[in-house]
Amino acid sequence: MELSKVTLEIFSKLEQKWLSHCEGSKKTRVLSIDGGGTTAVVSAAALVHLEDQIQLKTGDSHSRIVDFFDVVVGTGIGAVFAAMLTADDGSGRPLFSAKEAVRFLTEKQCEMFKIKHVGVFRRRRRFSGRSMDKVLKEALRREDGKVLTLKDTCKPLLVPCFDLNSSAPFVFSRADASESPSFDFELWKVCRATTATPSMFKPFALTSVDGKTSCSAVDGGLVMNNPTAAAVTHVLHNKRDFPSVNGVEDLLVLSLGNGSQTDPSRRRLRHGGECSTSTVVDIVLDGVSETVDQMLGNAFCWNRTDYVRIQVYFISNQICVCFLRKCRKIRTKKKKE
Repeated sequence: MELSKVTLEIFSKLEQKWLSHCEGSKKTRVLSIDGGGTTAVVSAAALVHLEDQIQLKTGDSHSRIVDFFDVVVGTGIGAVFAAMLTADDGSGRPLFSAKEAVRFLTEKQCEMFKIKHVGVFRRRRRFSGRSMDKVLKEALRREDGKVLTLKDTCKPLLVPCFDLNSSAPFVFSRADASESPSFDFELWKVCRATTATPSMFKPFALTSVDGKTSCSAVDGGLVMNNPTAAAVTHVLHNKRDFPSVNGVEDLLVLSLGNGSQTDPSRRRLRHGGECSTSTVVDIVLDGVSETVDQMLGNAFCWNRTDYVRIQVYFISNQICVCFLRKCRKIRTKKKKE
């Protein structure tokens, strides 16, 4: 799927309107980036245009997304973006601009998601864990060779996964890492943990920098593909970092989707009409994202300026770009592949 020029103009206009609303506001700003497949084309386009608009309004070509937001959260490929945009280069500035992060992941996409065949007859397809590890290590390491951890970020970062050891969600956070090395993990491992989709990767085992906390992780998207609720909850209950936040009325939230996983025209059914494993996973990811969007929309009373959600949905042979559920839907024809 490619985004048309019309869709990019929509993103740009939305960001201009949202940024104008944010000017002079003392509210805490939250950026949430969904998981979603291997391309993240929707969030990538939105991040680049958002950073362009921030630079335009500030008149500073060196302004970055982390200069505008107070906390960033991401799942799956969204977490990779979040980590790259918040990683500290050693001088208190982010390691990547939005354009640099998108360019890097675009160039490394085939390497990150390198297909390998497994099983007795080598008919099953998975992604290469080693190949993914290599790319993430390269991205989240400073020029001096230092391997970055959760503590090495310019702004608070949150990344969820599901821990098989405890059979419960596990959220990596800079706040926890700052309090104890038992909750500080290498950034590349954090990203690897949240991208370990069961149908395509083996569970990823990781330990904290002091070796006291371990986790056997699978894709955070299974429980928090849209991690916005995790970010809002974190801010509301973290008085140390966000003392002025008492409720959602003190927040400005931008939630970026990565497109619907379950395009009806591409659903794979087994003989007899049963859903394939990959289809079930896609349905789970979409279901989680939609449920969170509904809950937050209600929590913010569908305020279109304090809570903004950008998502792409497949409707028949069209692509529907939605900004909150009550906003007008704008459709563009889907390009032939």
